[in-house]
Amino acid sequence: MPVSSSTAAPTANTPGQSGAGERIAWIQVTLAAVLMVATLPGRTQGLGLLTEPLLRDLQLDRVVYAGINLWATLLGSAFCLPAGWLLDRFGLRWTSTALVLLLGAVVWAMSGQAGTVAVLFLLVLLTRALGQSALSVASITAVGKNTGRRVGMAMGVYSVLLSVLFAAAFVVVGGVVSSRGWRAAWAGVALALILGVAPLVALFLRNSPKPADAASVNTGGLSLLEALRTPAFWIFGGAIALFGLVSSGLGLFNEAVLAERGFDQKTYHAFLAVTTLVALIGQFLCGWCSQRWPMQRLLGAAMFLYAAGLGALPWLHTLPQLWTFAAIFGISGGMITVIFFAVWSHVFGHAQLGRIQGAAQMLTVFASAAGPLCFAKCHERFDSYSPLLLTLAPLVLIIGLVAWRMRLRPFIAEPA
Repeated sequence: MPVSSSTAAPTANTPGQSGAGERIAWIQVTLAAVLMVATLPGRTQGLGLLTEPLLRDLQLDRVVYAGINLWATLLGSAFCLPAGWLLDRFGLRWTSTALVLLLGAVVWAMSGQAGTVAVLFLLVLLTRALGQSALSVASITAVGKNTGRRVGMAMGVYSVLLSVLFAAAFVVVGGVVSSRGWRAAWAGVALALILGVAPLVALFLRNSPKPADAASVNTGGLSLLEALRTPAFWIFGGAIALFGLVSSGLGLFNEAVLAERGFDQKTYHAFLAVTTLVALIGQFLCGWCSQRWPMQRLLGAAMFLYAAGLGALPWLHTLPQLWTFAAIFGISGGMITVIFFAVWSHVFGHAQLGRIQGAAQMLTVFASAAGPLCFAKCHERFDSYSPLLLTLAPLVLIIGLVAWRMRLRPFIAEPA
């Protein structure tokens, strides 16, 4: 069972020690964000940058490529669990370095060797497994193990860094794809991983806090099996997986969903920009509130907002309604993202944090893979996305209510 704050012995730090510890922690947050951006070749958005030129180059059917992507995503999610075990067993630094080097090697191979369906499937599978699954777990674990009881605020900053770094990566990699082709772009990404990210991780990523930094951290925690037996894992994991299902389905068919409501493509592009900017506000807000509110209340509030947005979406007709919806979705989505990153170390401790986050990441990958299929099937049957949105809204609301009423005893100690 989680221990209460009284079980952690207070340790006094000098102001210099405390300041140095905070600087080191923020360096780790920045490195963790770099690690997450390194997953770009294994993420849907990253692969999306080269989809069209790749299809033309390989003369590949879209349905075949969609099948490759689906099965690579589902099978690759299984790497979350061994990645978590490796992180707990061998530490963050060398496990993360090895994962970055392996991903770089696979991306390099894909830039030169992808020529048949079988080879392409294997390489996409490995990018999904090493990038979206394994390195994502490493990135989140790096923040959870290095920021102590300020994990909520750290994850808020981490989320904002991700938004900025991913935006820059999309611009740079997309520009190279347009000017020099997808193979040159992927070769450049591979070199950046091998010669840039891997040395940074090997030199500066820490395995765990030094004693002077660990005054507020109880290093105990639940095992993976113990965590899986708690309602908290399934409430937080289920809530965030449901969010992943909805956001992936809407992300793929967002333009069509808004067109159904009478909004044109230009408005859709403006909607994407507004929700992205508002999500940054939600991330900062959640990070600040996490120092004052329990995680379960923050999740409940975010799910209430998200449910309201889903329920309102089928009834939008005017631009003011759309921008209100964009604000609700952006803030709630930003909050849920930060909670997913922050909650596992806060609730379950550090003992098997990598394994626990690996299991949670696998849930979200499965749900995200299923989301577009659910939206497509709904439209195929009803010629509309509204029935699914109206079905999902009460489910999101119910899990938000359950989260709000849940009682937790976190492993993060309170200040003495």
